[in-house]
Amino acid sequence: MRKIVSLFSLLFLAQFIMAQTQIIAHRGYWKTDGSAQNSITALEKADSIAVFGSEVDVWISRDGIPVVNHDESIFYNGSKILVQDTDAKILKSIKLSNGENMPTLKEYLRTFKKTKNIKLIIELKKHRTKEQEDLLTKKVLKMVRKMKLEDRVEYISFGLNFTTKLIHLNPKAKVYYLNGDLSPKVMKEIGASGIDYHYSVIQAHPEWVKLSHDLGLKVNAWTVNKPEIIQQMIDLKVDFITTDEPLLVRKML
Repeated sequence: MRKIVSLFSLLFLAQFIMAQTQIIAHRGYWKTDGSAQNSITALEKADSIAVFGSEVDVWISRDGIPVVNHDESIFYNGSKILVQDTDAKILKSIKLSNGENMPTLKEYLRTFKKTKNIKLIIELKKHRTKEQEDLLTKKVLKMVRKMKLEDRVEYISFGLNFTTKLIHLNPKAKVYYLNGDLSPKVMKEIGASGIDYHYSVIQAHPEWVKLSHDLGLKVNAWTVNKPEIIQQMIDLKVDFITTDEPLLVRKML
């Protein structure tokens, strides 16, 4: 009898862990000593605290190299330059706030391959032209496939072109849409894995969480840093919380 009870207890615990909201470190775990947003150190720090995933932002340079940066522009020699209008050689020479150089996606993936505990959530940034976006999509998918990381990488984007292109080129990939303007039903029809919306959209449409789950979709809320909103998202049973405060979210969970 005790063995049966123990078995049921383990099954219940396993179901609870799988159902519990999980944490994604926004631009890596950068709010800690020696780290910086979208740095390789931020990726390693995210792995060290064993959250579900670490998010990273990717652009394509003028000469066709996927590079890691959040904003569309960055300072170089005292002037603002556009990432998509600049060659990778120049971009790679730019220092982040922790002293690291801006990484290419290939460098980032090489480090990610050595991590033990996390998935990588790649955000493909909206570009000026569909041609740039299509090229970036193909290069990123090819790079991930070549490094045998397909089962550890998921994708997000504000761009519907990126979302549909990713699903078309790799129907098995987990792809989420960020913009917040489409219902779970539409995302299911597109073939996305779920919705990945700003917490204000989830607050305005709390019914979308259950609807998504009923449709077999996941729900992520971003970027959730305040305790009262973290608790609200936990109570709504979102699947993931993307945050700059991963340890705070873990404590509240």
